[in-house]
Amino acid sequence: MRGLIAGLSMLLCAPAFAQQQTPPIINFESVPNPLQLPDNMYFGEVSGVAVNSKGHVLVLNRGNSIGPAYAAAATQLLEFDADGKFLREIGRNLYAWSFAHMVKVDRHDDIWVTDKGSDMVIKFTPEGRVAMVFGRKQEPSDEETGPLKHPNPPLPAEPGRFRQVTDTAFDAADNTFISDGYINSRVAKVDKDGNWIKSWGDRGNGPGQFATPHAIATDAEGNVYVADRGNHRIQVFDNDGNFLRQIVIDVPVPPDAKPAIGNIPGEAQIKAGTFAPGSPWTICITPGPNQVLYSADAWPGRIYKLSLDGKLLACLAKAASSSNNLVGFTRWPVRRRTCCGSASCSTGALKSCCCIRKLE
Repeated sequence: MRGLIAGLSMLLCAPAFAQQQTPPIINFESVPNPLQLPDNMYFGEVSGVAVNSKGHVLVLNRGNSIGPAYAAAATQLLEFDADGKFLREIGRNLYAWSFAHMVKVDRHDDIWVTDKGSDMVIKFTPEGRVAMVFGRKQEPSDEETGPLKHPNPPLPAEPGRFRQVTDTAFDAADNTFISDGYINSRVAKVDKDGNWIKSWGDRGNGPGQFATPHAIATDAEGNVYVADRGNHRIQVFDNDGNFLRQIVIDVPVPPDAKPAIGNIPGEAQIKAGTFAPGSPWTICITPGPNQVLYSADAWPGRIYKLSLDGKLLACLAKAASSSNNLVGFTRWPVRRRTCCGSASCSTGALKSCCCIRKLE
């Protein structure tokens, strides 16, 4: 596997079922420390990684946190060149920064960041200037301002606002699809000029309903793939939001899989969907012509390679070899971020990270 970038976690690879006996394993080697940070700058939780047309690596990082011990802002966007040399920090002290979630790069090398804490989506030009802003941050002066609650039953969606937004994806016409999110449970679509086109979805487990749409991707035909994490599935829609099919990854957990900290997820946690083996925390689709889908789960911490119709092709899990005991895979990562930079590789990062690895 060429050019896979991964952050290493301190915690620790009618539906179309991607269920098979043990799938082929994607072998890799770890190239440690591919990105060189300046002195006294550190990665915190790396929540997203993207690559632009120059091979530059964009890292969305929950670092540079200042403020109180609880609820401090934690978003930092860093750019490195193709050789891993630090180039710049983009958007330092931006008003929209609160709690980083995902970064994507479109075909024009514009940079898109979703911030779960501020409920905002920010589009930067390749030069690092803010070009568009979607959503609105709660005002500090309002007495009801504070972290959004997650009661059961959940809060209703609120029209006109994103509610803990998660990710973005783009089609050939430069429309943008936004997964929204932890509370609203929908997908929004805007055109290339930022005009609102439509949204679809609601809380639930039926076709076109979501339980935390956590990531989103598009294929060359303009179809939209949504990581419906809480429902343990990937839902596929056409460009107008019409349901096409769903993909469920159902692969046995290896008997030696162990979390680095704490207990193996219990039956109740797995039944709830989020920690079910194969439940998609993130997805990406490689560029054409022979596109494949990557998905990553939290437990037991695998990256799955699938055809677009849901056939399981291979799995990236334990390290084949490593110069320093590759913790991110030998200890079964808990949360994962991936993005696809070329037809033969995917790039990714793990939440709760302290470093980045390049896998070849």
